[in-house]
Amino acid sequence: MEPRLVGPGPYRATRLWNEIIELFRAGMPLRKHRCRFKSYERCFKASEAVDCLHELLGSNQNFGPEVTRNQTVKLLKKFLKNHVIEDIKGRWGKEDFQDDGHLYRFPPSSPLKPYPKKPSCGKEVIKFPDWNEPKAGTSQEHIPVKSVTMNTEMWYKRHSIAIGEVPACKLVFRRELTQTHVEEIWKSMTLSRLQKVLGLESLDEVLDTKLVNSKHIVQNAYNVNKQGIVILEDKSKELPHWILSAMKCLVNWPSCSDLKQPTYSGFERDVFKTIVDYFGQMKEPLLTFHFFDVFVCVLGLLQKHSKAIEALQISCLLLPPENRKRLQLLVRMMARISFNKDLPPLSESVRTRTLMVQAFSRCILCSKDEMDLDELLAAKLVSFLVDNYQEILSVPSALKSSIEEHVVHLQRVQIKYAGADTDTTFPPPSFCHQISTDEFEYQRATGAQEPLTALLEEIAMNKEMSLKDKKKKLKQFQKSYPEAYRVRFPTPESEAVLFPEKTKQKPPILMWALKKPFQPFHRTRSFRM
Repeated sequence: MEPRLVGPGPYRATRLWNEIIELFRAGMPLRKHRCRFKSYERCFKASEAVDCLHELLGSNQNFGPEVTRNQTVKLLKKFLKNHVIEDIKGRWGKEDFQDDGHLYRFPPSSPLKPYPKKPSCGKEVIKFPDWNEPKAGTSQEHIPVKSVTMNTEMWYKRHSIAIGEVPACKLVFRRELTQTHVEEIWKSMTLSRLQKVLGLESLDEVLDTKLVNSKHIVQNAYNVNKQGIVILEDKSKELPHWILSAMKCLVNWPSCSDLKQPTYSGFERDVFKTIVDYFGQMKEPLLTFHFFDVFVCVLGLLQKHSKAIEALQISCLLLPPENRKRLQLLVRMMARISFNKDLPPLSESVRTRTLMVQAFSRCILCSKDEMDLDELLAAKLVSFLVDNYQEILSVPSALKSSIEEHVVHLQRVQIKYAGADTDTTFPPPSFCHQISTDEFEYQRATGAQEPLTALLEEIAMNKEMSLKDKKKKLKQFQKSYPEAYRVRFPTPESEAVLFPEKTKQKPPILMWALKKPFQPFHRTRSFRM
């Protein structure tokens, strides 16, 4: 049986468990063994099982070569507890498996796990922000969006109807988005992008979206320092100073700035143990129990490096700010210690990098309910985090830009014509529904005619406009919109009311016209000599 890549999706941990069991049962050599003068058919030694499973996990792309022999033994203990294997006397249910010569066999019944029936979380619909008055208690300050620069002349030209000046055309600004509206937009677009990157039809099976706090997303995106580390508003949730000093000591070894140079051998191991003990006593992992299925789902994308990076960027953006900051500091410390050649070995038998992964995997990722592959899945994720921590724990710039552009788009001005209700702005519908043909024709007619009728009325009743200009504009309007013009002026008489005829006065009769008619000119002889 060839191993296959288990991609992202719901119940990935269960699918991995069943995949490993099938591969182990198919690849484990079975033969005859003797124990205490008795022969047993189709069984295997414990050490042989460790060799086989360790090789299988190391060559499997779902786990990789970093799986240790000790982790393999722990997995076989869980196999024995869950009746995947049993000893030659049929005993199982305890985690007393050891890497020795004891004999084990496969039970006749199928050990595969059924897929759990997870209660549906219900699909949360993120509604479009309401344009009504903001709720009491909501603040409009510190909204992290770009300022809007608007060219009024450009909008005026673009939306005019090319019939000359339209004085009744006005620009109306939308109501300002509140902080709550911006946070809801961030949550909606972030979850939508995560779903697309994971390639899922819905996030319901891996995440309860109601547990995602929109305020956390905005704080993680904007409240950061120059190094990209989250700045907490509540200083009581910061790491203790002595833990930060211990972490800096190992990172900067041997030049410790906060501590004096140690005077005894093994000081660095004591400092490391102090850090491990502090993070190990946390009640909840840094990636939280709520997001366990999401991060396990992301592990299915590790073969597609860029997609895995983006998925982890977005997933880490959902964390509470204090968890995100601790994760940033811890993973950065792990990476820098792993590459610190001046630091003495922290273990005699394990490489420093492997020790980092083993020591902190469980405090970074684990399930609330004990799962059989927790340790292997956590080690795989933490290894990838340490190798790519600078990209993963930074704010995804593409997502941030798209959300900011969307917020700016919602705040842009809109055009309103005379006669329209300039005080009311309608939010765009969140969904479409089918209407009848008659209703469509009615909406098209009434929706287009109202602003035109208002504009025509404005031209007709404008007393400041000269009669010549008014006639010119009305002719242009009649040529462009004959139907609207015909409704307002159905007969020539209704149009003539706007232009009353003036009475022409007859010119006065000249007095010279009453005299005798004009006599032709006769040349006379000059008396000039």
